[in-house]
Amino acid sequence: MLNRRHIRVKVMQTMYAFKGSESDDFTKDQKFLLFSIDNMYNLYLLLISLLIEVQKRAENDLQKKQKKHLATKEDKNPNRKFVDNQLLKLLSSNIELQDQLKAYNINYWEQDAEYVDVIFKAIINSDLYTDYMQTRVSDFKEDKNFIVDVFKDIIAPNDKLYEYLEDKNLTWLDDLPTVNTTILKLLRKVKETSGDSYFTPKLYKDNDDKKFAIDLFKKTLLNRTVLNKEIELKTQNWETDRIANVDYVSLQMAICELKNFPSIPVKVTINEYLEISKEYSTPKSSIFINGILDKLVKEYEAAGTLNKVGRGLM
Repeated sequence: MLNRRHIRVKVMQTMYAFKGSESDDFTKDQKFLLFSIDNMYNLYLLLISLLIEVQKRAENDLQKKQKKHLATKEDKNPNRKFVDNQLLKLLSSNIELQDQLKAYNINYWEQDAEYVDVIFKAIINSDLYTDYMQTRVSDFKEDKNFIVDVFKDIIAPNDKLYEYLEDKNLTWLDDLPTVNTTILKLLRKVKETSGDSYFTPKLYKDNDDKKFAIDLFKKTLLNRTVLNKEIELKTQNWETDRIANVDYVSLQMAICELKNFPSIPVKVTINEYLEISKEYSTPKSSIFINGILDKLVKEYEAAGTLNKVGRGLM
């Protein structure tokens, strides 16, 4: 679920908030970093559980209509295609997913049911729903494609849901694109035979990714004095207060990567921080950062201090 760029963003945010020096104890900050990353899984569970809650809401809606005093023929014999959607049933019956929802105490929708209602109404008032409900039966593929479209076109871009997530946890807004992409990939590739663990993906691809997060944070902090000197030498014509704080932190991290992570290609490091700067800093930040890093790389190469292992890492 988690990619290296998102790890870098999390480290950058923690570094940005850190107000101490390299000699201070940063144990709490490291714990905050890991907590911030781990909390991304809570967002995943929250959004995947929303699909389950919407199905429950649809079922309740049918039951209420059937109990109406003047129930129509359609009320008494409703089209259950959405309620019986095979992908939604696969989610709701997934024991491992249910266990994870309990373990992480994901019960938000019980308290904030109005947002389930918002999504439910947006679905049933959509052209997607109208087209889907033209028939009363469907196979797994049609059911899956419908839920994929619902998530992509209705749930993911919903403004009220976005505001709700922002109120619940501000850091979730940075996590949202990655989590939404993960959910879409899972929905698109799911099969009728997919096991219970399918919808409980690992947060980190492997232990190396978690180690990378910790190492990048620690090595950048512990070498701040040296890193700052490198930056100052290349920005002598710039007043320090003219350099955006995010750019300064990004440069610290990028230089740290270049010098202390021999297995990461130079181009990967530079491209990652350029993309991060485009999203999190000023319009001209990527040009500024690219210029500094390009000069430093050429100097390291000339001095023979750019130690990269493996082919194609320069």
